[in-house]
Amino acid sequence: MIDMTHAAILKPPAGGYLQPGYGLAGNQRSDAVSVALWLFMGVATALFLLFLAAYVMRMDANDWSPLAMPWQLWLSTSMLVLSSVLLHFAAVAARALQVKRTRTLLIAAGVCGFTFLCVQWWGWQVLMSMHVTASGNPAASFFYLLTAMHGLHVAGGLVAWGLTANTAWRPDRRRLAWRVRLCERYWHFLLAVWVVLFAALGWLTPELVRLVCGTR
Repeated sequence: MIDMTHAAILKPPAGGYLQPGYGLAGNQRSDAVSVALWLFMGVATALFLLFLAAYVMRMDANDWSPLAMPWQLWLSTSMLVLSSVLLHFAAVAARALQVKRTRTLLIAAGVCGFTFLCVQWWGWQVLMSMHVTASGNPAASFFYLLTAMHGLHVAGGLVAWGLTANTAWRPDRRRLAWRVRLCERYWHFLLAVWVVLFAALGWLTPELVRLVCGTR
């Protein structure tokens, strides 16, 4: 007969064992979500590469006028880097079951993510005040298109961050670690994409493209 004084240790976690981190079904679900995230990032990468290829081909036209990057983009880049670093440490803290530290780091990462979007919008306003519009210059058109696409992905990441931060105030610590890990992975992806976009928009020139492609 089971000693009822120790029966509590046999009690399943709230919501059963089907949550990520509990039992075979939970592990299968977490693996499926992880694979789905990888697939999504792969599709998003292909999409950005297609638009970058169009950007490279279009810049060789006679009506192409290089666009000077506003200094606000350096500030937004630093915010995205800081957000990614904070999420990394949040993931480390979550794996160590340091809930309070995880909460603090998650909040700080989210603030930096929101700041990134705000500063990007600020950069847009600066360009528009200089009459740099999407319809007036092909380079500006690509700038607004690519930064808007990336901004939408960041906004989606902030939705996921919000769900993850909400988990930080729940008792299921294993699920928290799993969600923070996924959020960290996606944020690193967003940072890598932005670094490539920023470099292409700011320093890629028709002459450099011809030199690299050997068509000069």
